[in-house]
Amino acid sequence: MNQPMTSPSEYSFSRTIPVDDSYDLVVAGGGPAGTAAAVCAARLGLKTLLVEATGCLGGMGTSGLVASFGPVSDGERMLVGGFMKELLETMWRQKAFGPHVVREFLDGQLNRWVPFKPEHLKRILDDFAVAAGVELRFFTRLIEADVQDGRVRGVVLSNVEGLRYVRARTFVDATGDAALAALAGAECKVVLRDTDTVAPSTLCSLFGGMRWDDPAYGDDWRGIDAAKARTKTELLERAIADGHFTQADLFMPGMNKIGERTASLNAGHVFNLNPLSNRSLSDGMIFGRKLAVEYLEFFRKYVPGCADLELLATAPVMGVRDSRRIVGEFELGIEDFRNRRQFPDQIAVYNRPTDVHPTDTSKAEYERFLRDFDGKDNLGRGNSVGIPYSILVPRGSQNLWVAGRCHSSDTKVHGSIRAQSAAYMMGQAVGTAAAQSVASGEPACDLDTQVLVERLREHGAYLPQKTLARTMTR
Repeated sequence: MNQPMTSPSEYSFSRTIPVDDSYDLVVAGGGPAGTAAAVCAARLGLKTLLVEATGCLGGMGTSGLVASFGPVSDGERMLVGGFMKELLETMWRQKAFGPHVVREFLDGQLNRWVPFKPEHLKRILDDFAVAAGVELRFFTRLIEADVQDGRVRGVVLSNVEGLRYVRARTFVDATGDAALAALAGAECKVVLRDTDTVAPSTLCSLFGGMRWDDPAYGDDWRGIDAAKARTKTELLERAIADGHFTQADLFMPGMNKIGERTASLNAGHVFNLNPLSNRSLSDGMIFGRKLAVEYLEFFRKYVPGCADLELLATAPVMGVRDSRRIVGEFELGIEDFRNRRQFPDQIAVYNRPTDVHPTDTSKAEYERFLRDFDGKDNLGRGNSVGIPYSILVPRGSQNLWVAGRCHSSDTKVHGSIRAQSAAYMMGQAVGTAAAQSVASGEPACDLDTQVLVERLREHGAYLPQKTLARTMTR
């Protein structure tokens, strides 16, 4: 008689897997932060492996179709330097920006987003990585970390060739979700709707057939001037009143002009999505594709110049704004931000409002967002907040850094510095820190930050702090 099979709550087994080559640095995640970390470390002489789950570099800017950099100026000067400035200059020379982008977008406009062509960015980042000697493994995921005495010794990777164990001297987590840090046992903060005010996710999309030259539409529908902002709100509210949308979402950033007749759309919030749940992500992708069609029909019906609009593609990955962040050696907080605080160990400075999107469809949440974005959480012209090195170091970490949106900050500040332009600067900082650690033997949590800042300055970073310190801000 056959006995019924039981399903245990846990199952364990062991297997032998091949040991791969060893490296000075392994970077997990090829988004803005990971790409900058890998390229900058390789340029400094480290044997560097960069693993990426998709088939290209650039993360949200390419795979995610978030085809616009966050602001790179304080309204008076360009704040970004080093790798990010090099990238911008390369994109400018190669005409990789939207056709309406002028130099002032980069050099002197406050809170100006900078649209670009995602496909062109992919190729530029490929060129940067190959020229630097970075070993790239696309379609590869990190699945486990080997940790001993507080140091990460190696990681287990998975791709079409199976599992591989890879050793390295240093590691960077640029996964966005702090996946490597969590596997390595670092203390993390999981940001979910029932515990914090977490920004919703968005599945971005590409469109063709846009009539940018229609005088009723204008060349930018992002609400840069008050008249356009009122027009956008009126049309959106009219469509909501007509029952056009599945959800009455009052906030839509709008279309980014990336070509003479093409656009990227950052719209359609997926509320209450849990980015650390595969089921939630899967359901969110389905809902996001449904919303993309609703916005296509909205533009065709309600917005001048959009009658011939076509939906070309939705992103293959969800645009997650927030999920899991490390508990770092220091947490950058909203009072630091509002006080425009500068730090001896800062590795970048930035100016962007606390862009924490409405967490539901209520009018109160929408108005909260507007108050924050345009009010006390807007740094204003000529100002910036420092991004200290210590928010990129998991507490007590010996040889692991993070960069990008899994850094250590509170929710408000996170809404500002999670942007791609800031992530590229964080990536350069940790790639440089890894090279310093390999050369000196200094642990991540006790790195000489004066040496780090001076080296970043040598490589073009804009770091205006007058006082340096050999120990990080804690």
